[in-house]
Amino acid sequence: MTIDMPTDEVLRDAVALACRAPSLHNSQPWQWIKQGESLDLFGDSDRILPSTDAFGRQMIISCGVALNHVQSAFAAVGWSTTVARIPNPNNAKHLARISFRRSPNISEPEVERAAAIARRRTDRLPLAEPADWATFEMVVRNILARYETDLAVLPTESRPELAKASELTAGIRRYDSMYQAELNWWSGHSGLAEGVPRDALVSRAEDRRVDVGRRFPALDTIERRGEIGEDRATIVVLMTRGESPQELLSCGEALSALLLEATIDGMATCPLTHITEIPQSRAIVRKLLGGKGFPQVIVRLGVAPKGTDQPPATLRKPLADVLEFRS
Repeated sequence: MTIDMPTDEVLRDAVALACRAPSLHNSQPWQWIKQGESLDLFGDSDRILPSTDAFGRQMIISCGVALNHVQSAFAAVGWSTTVARIPNPNNAKHLARISFRRSPNISEPEVERAAAIARRRTDRLPLAEPADWATFEMVVRNILARYETDLAVLPTESRPELAKASELTAGIRRYDSMYQAELNWWSGHSGLAEGVPRDALVSRAEDRRVDVGRRFPALDTIERRGEIGEDRATIVVLMTRGESPQELLSCGEALSALLLEATIDGMATCPLTHITEIPQSRAIVRKLLGGKGFPQVIVRLGVAPKGTDQPPATLRKPLADVLEFRS
């Protein structure tokens, strides 16, 4: 029997696009293995940041984003995918197994979603408020209904409390030498295939205008987007009902769907996890959400002024380092 499988070239292209997924400090904690009739996704525990992500939650969420990205990449070139999540309970690193079949039709939304992967950036600068939020929210909630993840939109009056949680996180970690060393190792460098590059960071003045954001080493550069003033992005929280590997993986898939839909809609996005890394600040977020669920990822969604430069694409590791073909 002839097995209907994507060619190695299609596999490489799809995985390369999937690896545009955001991850904690651009650590890229995934490993792909093509073997037989399937493509397997593994978490790379060597790329867990022990001070920032002690329990590996963000590694799994990041891999979930890449998993959703790769499905979109395959769909855009005529391949339907079936995913077995956490297929081997005896191997915690084995997060997904993907099988394939030819899809007779390629829809325009599938092509748009794949194209959005390459356009999406993490925008840490101040953002204007999104237009027609009600329509966007309705569309996104319909899309996210397939994932084991809930979406909460924080009301404007909750923002000062969330900003306090963000500052609390920064305060607790100010004298955490391991965290600070990790942060400096993974940020502010140029020309590396991993980490947050210097040109993706913000100045001290810009940092002060974004009240909810991770405090990276600040730059001494010209202040941008002065016409916006204080950040007016809408803030949403993705939360899970539990914290099993499957739920965390699904949260990553939901995050991917949210980011790509926002990109298609012309929004700028900035996913944040620093507030959910510290128990004290995470408890504040959970209280703001009525004590239900486990907050995993906070996302700022807004609009960058017309005519402003888009943040540059961050580099990624060579494909040969993350994709292996086995006979």
